[in-house]
Amino acid sequence: MLVSSVTCIPKFHLPMLLSRRFSSNPMNANLESGSFFCGIPIFTYSELQEATNKFNMVLGDGGFGIVYYGKLRDGREVAVKRLYEKNYKQVGQFMNEIDILTSLNHHNLVKLYGCTSRHCLELILVYEFIPNGTVADHIYGDRKGSETLSWAMRMKIAIETASALSYLHDSDVIHRDVKTNNILLDENFSVKVADFGLSRFFRFDATHISTAPQGTPGYLDPGYYKCYQLTSKSDVYSFGVVLIELISSLPAVDISRQEDEINLSDYAMKRIQKNSLSDLFDPKLGFDSDLKVERMITQVAELAFRCLQEDKELRPSMREILEVLRLIDSKENDVLEAKAVDKIRTSINCNSMPVEMV
Repeated sequence: MLVSSVTCIPKFHLPMLLSRRFSSNPMNANLESGSFFCGIPIFTYSELQEATNKFNMVLGDGGFGIVYYGKLRDGREVAVKRLYEKNYKQVGQFMNEIDILTSLNHHNLVKLYGCTSRHCLELILVYEFIPNGTVADHIYGDRKGSETLSWAMRMKIAIETASALSYLHDSDVIHRDVKTNNILLDENFSVKVADFGLSRFFRFDATHISTAPQGTPGYLDPGYYKCYQLTSKSDVYSFGVVLIELISSLPAVDISRQEDEINLSDYAMKRIQKNSLSDLFDPKLGFDSDLKVERMITQVAELAFRCLQEDKELRPSMREILEVLRLIDSKENDVLEAKAVDKIRTSINCNSMPVEMV
């Protein structure tokens, strides 16, 4: 069974669509009674204008809107996402993000504090402020300083991101835009996965959702791109690219690379299959000087290889990925680790990756 996604809705059908969307949830019986909308506070435009110093403190520019730093009257620091324009598509994404985030609760997902009314002149979402920027900032962006994000921290990021995505999939939600720019880091460098504007609920008895491909170049599942069939394994493919970014410190797309290697996934797959791992791994992570780090990075590369298989049936589930990452991180027996690495290297040389970790 598949779930069809509406890709083009006439503007005059929007109110009916939105009212149908929320009518099944008793909490939404009166969407905007008092100062709450879908169970979260409604902020006025003037409140958020005051909190952001008239929208002067820009944190970032995303696919759907500009994000500003703000401080509410009660002292809470917030990130305020102001959608670019108010049209039926943006209202849909606005409602979708509220719908998703108010139904979920996981410590590695960003918290939604509130929003403006959908009848407001501007559509604005208010989140908890995450102070340490994105993973992309730290591994190759503006926050990359003299000190490289350590391998231990990168493993923590991989595990916590996998934990969040596993929770989403168990909750019948496909994120649909997994990338290092949507993985935020708090003051303790713990992960907060963000940006659910493209996310979709996915019925447990459905095989896929038929919808036009949306997402970010470099992270898009090639099967989804070709066949318009979105599944949880599409998130797995994107997460495989994230794993490669963590071990290489390279961006998902780089037009300065050779034409057939502009996408990091292509660049990585070639090097893994040729066993040219030294060309892929960031030397600053200790790959050449720390045997345990070398083994762990090699095992993460093997896992990424499985995530990036073109056939989605060959990709592991997010739950399996989380278990493997935890296993890699917890291993202390050098003999077992050495055997695992030897197995991986042998299989890479044969261009056939193992189905299960040791």
